[in-house]
Amino acid sequence: MKITELCIDCLLSRVKLECILCHASPALTDATLTECRQVMSEIRSAPLSHPQIASRIHRRAYDILGNPDPFAELKRQGNLQAAGVCKEIRGNLSTFQEYVLASVIGNTFDYGVKGHTVEGNFSVLFRREFAQGLTIDDTDKIAPLCSRVVYLSDNCGEIVLDRLLIEYLKTQGSHVTLAVKEAPILNDATLRDAQELGLDTLVDQITTNGGGAEIGICMENIPEDLRDAIAKCTIIIAKGMANFESLSEMDNLPPVAYLMAAKCKPVADEAGVPVGSKIAMLRM
Repeated sequence: MKITELCIDCLLSRVKLECILCHASPALTDATLTECRQVMSEIRSAPLSHPQIASRIHRRAYDILGNPDPFAELKRQGNLQAAGVCKEIRGNLSTFQEYVLASVIGNTFDYGVKGHTVEGNFSVLFRREFAQGLTIDDTDKIAPLCSRVVYLSDNCGEIVLDRLLIEYLKTQGSHVTLAVKEAPILNDATLRDAQELGLDTLVDQITTNGGGAEIGICMENIPEDLRDAIAKCTIIIAKGMANFESLSEMDNLPPVAYLMAAKCKPVADEAGVPVGSKIAMLRM
């Protein structure tokens, strides 16, 4: 997907949030926003996807703010909230569709998307969203393809619920390669986050998507072990909007299952659903 005016507005709102999280002074906030707008004007017409442009903007903001991980505390809180819900629901999920739905609800842990709010009481939100179900539900087509999975993770909080889905896949005999972010960006899960949750001992292989602080995935940057895993897999499970925006630009991929909440209009329009929809969509 290419960047739109709505995307630019949303992206700069995230930069403002980063300034708030870093307790930046008004002067530093103005300087950060001014510099990020300048970077945007320089690269917005370049042949880059929205995630690639956003990654460059966020990296520049982090440099100016002098903080490599502004979302650290929000990531910690998200994992704690999600862990509490996991304790409530672990014994109540039984089907692949239910585990997928739980994982998709976890994708609501996404800070700074304009018009989207991360609710404080995740337990209440989870019960409500679970009852509503999936807007696009291709789980019956996705499940048979999951013998060898490359799982592209997204946010903290969300990754706690991803663990439940991965546990289920393992009980069904799936080989799972998990890819997380190489360096902190937004509230996305890194290798350290995954290790703290024990995901490194659950999956068959854990790696990163390469490229340092990079949202989504850029195939030019991925490490060899992930490149090899994609070449051998029967399906890619891609969590979140940034992975959807990245992979929807690419050809010659294995089947891709997009698991996400469509939290903004450009992504919702591309998927053909209303904003706020929960999606488990297979593209071959």
